[in-house]
Amino acid sequence: MYRLLFDLVFRRMDPERAHEVAFALIGAVGRVPVLRRAVSFVLRVPRGGAGQATVWGRTLPGRFGLAAGFDKNARAVEGLAMLGFAFVEIGTVTAHPQPGNERPRLWRVVEDRALRNRMGFNNEGSAAVAARLRRLRSTPHGRALVVGANIGKTKVTPAADAPSDYATSAERLAPYADYLVVNVSSPNTPGLRDLQAVDALRPVLTATRDAAGQATARAGLPPVPVLVKIAPDLSDEDVDAVADLVTELGLDGVVAVNTTIAHDLGPGGLSGPPVLPRGLDVVARLRTRLGPDPVIIGVGGISGPADALEYLAVGATLVQAYTAFIYEGPTLPARIGRALAQDSAQRVGAR
Repeated sequence: MYRLLFDLVFRRMDPERAHEVAFALIGAVGRVPVLRRAVSFVLRVPRGGAGQATVWGRTLPGRFGLAAGFDKNARAVEGLAMLGFAFVEIGTVTAHPQPGNERPRLWRVVEDRALRNRMGFNNEGSAAVAARLRRLRSTPHGRALVVGANIGKTKVTPAADAPSDYATSAERLAPYADYLVVNVSSPNTPGLRDLQAVDALRPVLTATRDAAGQATARAGLPPVPVLVKIAPDLSDEDVDAVADLVTELGLDGVVAVNTTIAHDLGPGGLSGPPVLPRGLDVVARLRTRLGPDPVIIGVGGISGPADALEYLAVGATLVQAYTAFIYEGPTLPARIGRALAQDSAQRVGAR
């Protein structure tokens, strides 16, 4: 049904406009408790049981979450969890509000079931997003949701001031997030990917971790886990260098991977199935380098249960998708969640 709707309606709309329509509907339904419960029941969203995962001392309802980019301003977390995402990563959020790049800035690559974007971190800024998360956390239902916050550098902030820019967002968001992701891998903010070089990345990660730790300590909360998100276009040697820095700083993990610029379709990063092979390679390499403990969130090209299971098999702790959600529709998260729960149950039964 959704594929027919996509072909007849959404595909004929501007991609960003289609996103706004779908996003508004998900957010509106998610704010009504009785509708939330009804939708989750109809979609057969798995809750608890063998599909659960314990990460950072917290029990997640599953291993499949929504990648950053869909809900930039934390406006539809309840609705997205309603559909079956076990965790929702909001953002990318910057210290200061910014409109992003000029439109058009989002394109479908239908033949590959992929997306190309040059959004440019359009968001309301970390102060506004923190206020919205604070309201979400003021209710028992909101506190039960697992929410990550992906933070990036404000476009107008000079590279030399990047550590303080990230620290500002970390300080504001840490008390309300289950984890923070330092995004230095988007291709759509000039110079951002240069921060993946270890010498530039070290002060950014240190400032983020310290600011987040101070904010949670003031609030009487435990430290929030801090991860770094890297690009698929890094060389193997640079992936190893980032992994070694994560170990050196005692960070909590890595999100791998972001969009790729290894295409000839025009400006912006490409997401979806073309990223899958490199995403799997990077996750496997990270797991070998990092050892068994740090969390690795595998993202990039997951179109269904088989892809998610493959990421887990090569070393991912959790998995995320975004592009497939656009093409496959609202049944995707529950479908993948059920498949991962069934796989976990079979593994337990085989022991």
